[in-house]
Formats: sequence, structure tokens, C-alpha cells
Amino acid sequence: MEISQQLRHITYSSLFVALIAAGAFLAIPVGPVPIVLQNMFVLLAGIILGPRWGLACVGIYLLIGACGLPVFSNGKAGIGHIFGPTGGYLLGYLPAVFITGLIAKKWDKKMIATVFALLTGSIIVYSTGVPWLKIVTGMEWSRTLALGMYPFILGDILKIIAATLIVKTIRPYIKL
Repeated sequence: MEISQQLRHITYSSLFVALIAAGAFLAIPVGPVPIVLQNMFVLLAGIILGPRWGLACVGIYLLIGACGLPVFSNGKAGIGHIFGPTGGYLLGYLPAVFITGLIAKKWDKKMIATVFALLTGSIIVYSTGVPWLKIVTGMEWSRTLALGMYPFILGDILKIIAATLIVKTIRPYIKL
């Protein structure tokens, strides 16, 4: 990889770390799991940056939050937050961004692939976050789903639509 291309990857990755952190600050508390935009930016990182750089970007985001920078929802930070009720969602960002990036890369810029990748990434986040929430809180499955998934489905559909439009708009301008 040439230096200018590597510099572009680093710059875009840094931008996505900042966007993910900003998306976490835009939090609406609705129970143990807030409504945030950070998951949209995580999945966009996979689509725009690809699986490897997207994974690095999310890994850096989680690392700086674990080290104490207030980049998690509502300005929270620390390793304890990663092991708290929302930790499964945060850790689920790692496989979600990687798989989202793989799908987008494999199908090479087709819009249906973008939608499928975003949907798959969202399912991965729920598949790690909801069981983690249940284990940490000890709630029944019905209550865990009622607090950790159901309220977010409509919002995630809207985020998938918005992210698809964002990708369609910016993809021609990004040269990676």
C-alpha cells in the first residue's frame, strides 16, 4: 500500500472513531440501553473502510473508552462500562463491523449489498448485546427483549435507510 493511500485510510479511520464517539453522545436514555447513533457509524465504518480498517477503527474506539476517555453513551467511560449492561452491544461492534465490511467488499458497491450488510451488522449487535444484557441484569428473556431490542428496531430501520443514502452519496468521493 502506498503512503498516500495509507494516509487516507488512517485519516478516514480517525474520522470514523470521532463519528462513533459523537454518535454515542447523542443518546436518548430509555432504560439500561440508550438510543444512540454510534451503531450506524460503526456499520458505516465497515462499509466505507472495509473489514480490516473498520475493525481497527472500532477497536481503537473501544480501547480509548476502556482507558477512560468519555466516548461511550452519555459521556461514560472505563472498562467497567464495557462489562456493564451495554457491554455486549459495544463488544458486538467488533464482529459487526468486520462482517459488514466483508459483505460490502465481496459484493463491491451494490446498494442491495449495502442494505444486507447493514442489516446483518445490526443483527450481530443484537445477538451479542441482548444475551449480555440478560446475563448482567438477570432479567427474564421477555423483559430483556422489551428493554434491549424491541424499542430499537424501528430506529435501526431508519438508520439503515439513512446509512444506505449516506453510502450512496459519499462513496463516489472516497478513494480507498
